[in-house]
Amino acid sequence: MTSAPLPPSDADHTVIVGAGVAGLATAARLAHAGVAVTLLERHAHTGGKMRALPSAAGPVAAGPTVLTMRAVFDALFATCGARLDDHLTLIRQPLLARHFWPDGSRLDLWDDADRNTEAIRAFAGARAAAQFRAFDARARALFDGFDAPMMQAPAPRPLDLAAHVMRNPGLLRRMAPHRSLAGLLRHSFDDPRLAQLFGRYATYVGGMPSGVPALLALVWRAESAGVWAVEGGMHRLAAALADLARRCGAVIETGAHVARIETAGGAVTGVTLSGGRRLPCDRVVFNGDPRALATGALGQGCAQVAAATRSAPRSLSAEVWAFAAKPSGADLAHHNVFFRADPGPEFAALARGETAPEPTLYVCAMDRGTGTAPPAPERFEIIANAPPLAPGAAPTRESPCPTRIFPTLARFGLRFTPEPDRDNLTTPQGFAHLFPASLGALYGQSPHGTMAAFRRPTARTPVTGLYLAGGGAHPGAGVPMAALSARHAAEAILSDRISTSTCRPTATPGGISTASATTARAPSRS
Repeated sequence: MTSAPLPPSDADHTVIVGAGVAGLATAARLAHAGVAVTLLERHAHTGGKMRALPSAAGPVAAGPTVLTMRAVFDALFATCGARLDDHLTLIRQPLLARHFWPDGSRLDLWDDADRNTEAIRAFAGARAAAQFRAFDARARALFDGFDAPMMQAPAPRPLDLAAHVMRNPGLLRRMAPHRSLAGLLRHSFDDPRLAQLFGRYATYVGGMPSGVPALLALVWRAESAGVWAVEGGMHRLAAALADLARRCGAVIETGAHVARIETAGGAVTGVTLSGGRRLPCDRVVFNGDPRALATGALGQGCAQVAAATRSAPRSLSAEVWAFAAKPSGADLAHHNVFFRADPGPEFAALARGETAPEPTLYVCAMDRGTGTAPPAPERFEIIANAPPLAPGAAPTRESPCPTRIFPTLARFGLRFTPEPDRDNLTTPQGFAHLFPASLGALYGQSPHGTMAAFRRPTARTPVTGLYLAGGGAHPGAGVPMAALSARHAAEAILSDRISTSTCRPTATPGGISTASATTARAPSRS
């Protein structure tokens, strides 16, 4: 149930810093609820990491490439009085991904458990098929068990989670609390290729299989529940969110670099832009890496926020190629993974802060799986995991041009004409330049360790009127997770706004549904 929104006033102004997915979604929710919102983005485009670069075939993704948890976005648009399908064309991908190994083996996984069982039976035998069935059931149970108390909760606490597990004792065995994801997969599969495949889901949140908890097996359930491609590319989703926010009444300014968040007496008073312009406000939502606040990059008045991020280990970064070319030599689907024979050396190198030769590579063939024949040339994004920068390293636009990517793919028979040059590459140094204080990490702080999920900062901060949203805040990395963080931030603001109102102390947050998005699932490939 929702109430009529409180009327905006000159004093009741919220500034959102950063127009990533979370910033855009927060702006739409708040503006629809009657809050005066100004969204400021330092770059010339909205979308944050959901960016696109020009190519001979049109804009090509250089960030997230896949949409899961569609229900989160359906709910967001519905909350704002709109329909997602009226703003975007989404194409369901029954074939989730095509997987290749150096020995010539190949496995397609689907959005259907029976079809996957038969595919794995043909790939690795009847015992492997039975093991997959058991793993799939485990992932489903974990997802269903932890969606509400973790992802949907605005500020999960260990004691609350422990109580939830005690009320559902079957979860304790399934979550394997003393095992890493790698340990669980070694126990679950005899065939090392299957352990390697499902272990890669750790990288979707910026971690490594040996470091993240076994609980992250639930990511498989999230992906198998449904994957969609966005017609034209994922940047169209960012454009749709920006349009939704504007329709709801938010003002969006690009090329607006916030130099400082102003505070007085431990409370937000406004923001100052790099050119000296000042916008008074009594609320700021920061949609950026929380480490920027903790390091004082936006003023010492906010340095107490997420202080642990100053020294906490960072998530993985990536080398990302975005280009148009004509492919040859491999039968590509929309989503493809080319594995190393042995993942161990690559992850060991990443743990040392190095890159490995012959890395595992994700290749998105953007123009495939759309129901029409791909054009010539086609658009491609290739992602290789890379370490973040070391603390103290200076972010630069330039870095040595890696030569490991295309020779690795050539060993699988995949070649591109023309082969892209370094202008099509974004490195960890480039990401550090694009996203200040991130050290190039694409997923915030490291997801390693049993308590990692509880170490993420939540929407409310110690500074009155300052809120967080985005992949560096709870519930974590991934496009749908960022949208969920926006819901948590908007609901916190509306609740606090009403609790401080002298005229309507008993009102409930206007325009925000508090029902759990029960079909909302887990992180997407990015």
